[in-house]
Amino acid sequence: MIHSSRTRLALAGIVAGTLLLAACSGASPNPSGSVAPGSTAPSVAPVSGSLKISGSSTVQPITSIVAEDFQTLNPDVDYTVDGPGTGDGFALFCNGETDINDASRTIKDEEKAACDAKGIKYIELKIGIDGITVMTSPNNADITCLSFLDLYALLGPESQGFAKWSDANALAGELGSLTGAYGASHAPYPDAPLSVTAPGEESGTYDTFVTFALAKIAGERGQDATNTRPDYTPSGDDNVIIEGISGADSSLGWVGFAFADQNKDKVKEIEVDGGNGCVAPTADTIASGDYPMSRPLFIYVNTDKADTNAALQAFVDYYLSDAGIAAVTEADYIALTADELASTRSAWSGR
Repeated sequence: MIHSSRTRLALAGIVAGTLLLAACSGASPNPSGSVAPGSTAPSVAPVSGSLKISGSSTVQPITSIVAEDFQTLNPDVDYTVDGPGTGDGFALFCNGETDINDASRTIKDEEKAACDAKGIKYIELKIGIDGITVMTSPNNADITCLSFLDLYALLGPESQGFAKWSDANALAGELGSLTGAYGASHAPYPDAPLSVTAPGEESGTYDTFVTFALAKIAGERGQDATNTRPDYTPSGDDNVIIEGISGADSSLGWVGFAFADQNKDKVKEIEVDGGNGCVAPTADTIASGDYPMSRPLFIYVNTDKADTNAALQAFVDYYLSDAGIAAVTEADYIALTADELASTRSAWSGR
């Protein structure tokens, strides 16, 4: 798969610059600024102002591409896009410091309360689909598939202190008596160092991984259902996670699909068994839901700011147009279905 240089640039970190949100050739006039289903792009008058976007490092490459698409136009709007993590992004967003929060999970109750306390009104817009990819080093020939049982034994709250894969063998044996459908155990595990690099607690990818793979098992065993083992190398930078996985022969970790898919020369994707057999993370299995750790991606928009900031309204209009939403697949994520995209567009235009 060929990826544009701008996608690789977006993965590298903070993107900042200037942009003009203007009409694209071929788009029909649309005085309201809303996006009609099936339109190629909204038609808007030239605008000026500034945009500040933060949040998920997973969604950041998509939003960065949308922003870069405006760099060929007159640069009348200043913008920044960064990716400290969904949770850290919501802290900024609910404090009124950003216009848009990129999110790889839905907003939590405590984040809703924080937004309410500050009078921040927002709209949730689903923009694509992702799959959490579990990875190891290409040199780790012993591991090809892990079930939710395996992931709990190796990464759950009861695995603290496990320095080798084989340290989890006894716990894996205990987990075989659980009542839920969590997939088959692949123990005994190799007698090799267990080097874990993965997202930190500020990440929506961390939260979603815990929800998918660990929470139900933790609940059955009376353990903390909100966290992994604490003793691993966390990072909010997905590229750092990729380097950590590639740098240890018997590594283990997880990231969003695109980061793993674009680094197949550095990491080995592991099939996951969530109760229905081992399934590899691919665009098709994630889109169909057969891959057991598929998830939606979102942007959250401050609606009061959208009402007063013409640049923000025009940017979201463009984001949801055919031209803008193409960034989802350009960044190597999975597009919404036509009905899902129509629903997102309707939510925005009817806000």
